[in-house]
Amino acid sequence: MRSSSGRAKYVLLAAGVAALATSAWTLSAQAPAGRGATTAPDAIVANSFPNPYTTIPDFFKMPPGRKWGSTAGVDIDKDGKTIWILDRCGANSCFDAAAGKMSDLDPVLHFDENGHLIKSFGAGMIVFPHGLFVDHEGNVWVTDGNDNRPGQGRGAAAAGGAAAAGAAGAARGAVGRGPGGPVGAAAGATKGHQVFKFSPDGKLLLTLGTPGGAADPQFFYQPNDVLVAPNGDIFVAEIHGAGGGLIYKFDKSGKFLMKWGKPPAPGAEPAHGELNQPHSLAMDSAGRLFVGSRSCNCVQIFDQNGKFIDQWSQFSRPSGVFVDKNDILYVADSESGPSNNTTHPGGWQRGIRMGSAKDGKVKYFIPDPDLLHQGTSSAEGVAVDARGNIYGAEVGQMDVKKYVRQ
Repeated sequence: MRSSSGRAKYVLLAAGVAALATSAWTLSAQAPAGRGATTAPDAIVANSFPNPYTTIPDFFKMPPGRKWGSTAGVDIDKDGKTIWILDRCGANSCFDAAAGKMSDLDPVLHFDENGHLIKSFGAGMIVFPHGLFVDHEGNVWVTDGNDNRPGQGRGAAAAGGAAAAGAAGAARGAVGRGPGGPVGAAAGATKGHQVFKFSPDGKLLLTLGTPGGAADPQFFYQPNDVLVAPNGDIFVAEIHGAGGGLIYKFDKSGKFLMKWGKPPAPGAEPAHGELNQPHSLAMDSAGRLFVGSRSCNCVQIFDQNGKFIDQWSQFSRPSGVFVDKNDILYVADSESGPSNNTTHPGGWQRGIRMGSAKDGKVKYFIPDPDLLHQGTSSAEGVAVDARGNIYGAEVGQMDVKKYVRQ
């Protein structure tokens, strides 16, 4: 997607970035490129776009005595200015596996434009809040990416272990479950792996999926994100791990229409244009579906019937995607960096990249300030209000940051 003039900038940009890089980062950037990776000059350019944004720390005010947990989901209300956020109940899960019970905290939070809490709801309903979408009617959609089976580990840790617990628990939870495993809920699971539609006041309007989870051809297992098209059709992306993924399409009543993709299976990695951990969803003004296919280190574009259109790697490894009213694409990368040189080698930095959803040209980059942080860091979920303010929901740091254009 780059122009010839952009290529001419490589040498100059490389010299500047290399002078700023630490020795640890420089060494990690020399690893040979793996599948889904792009060359080092691509990463140098991708890390060097200007950052015209200022970070506003501690913008959101939590109720007295409550602290942030991991916050993967964020979206903007239909009013264009107030903000919805998913909080994993002060930890990295709303299910306390050790105690065997759900938290009594509300995971769905609504803040005004000044960062003050307006309302909250959802206590006891959602095990692992993950994906968040506010439709054009103001209804709030939430995906629950795990279940409450006894002995499972994903997301059970509190602050300080969110990233490690998430990765390790996901691996344990996948054994014998999900695609290729038995269909239906795991033994002892009574909640999780569902998609919920709430009214703005927290009334449950619709539930998709089987409580406790189900594997293809039933659904869901590890639903990552949900999106509602202008005509009311519902899209759900599932599989929180490398090697495959599925997108389900329903009508506005929740009737299943179709699906595409395939579940993980032993053997070759998914090919170009095939889903590989579809972690987040967005839609542009033309109705194209943008998929943050995290394990292919790319943004994939489909029509609403699953026809593959294009695939972009210049936005780095996508955890979150968002398209604003001007067709600007915002992509949050929370997983690149020196600690993830196996799955995304080449020197890519974490942060939020912005560019055109029409032609894929990247224009700006908000870098993770902690370059050498080990594990998940910076925004995983991203959303932009009507004034252009950016909000990044952070799993590792257990925070939500606001970014304002200078």
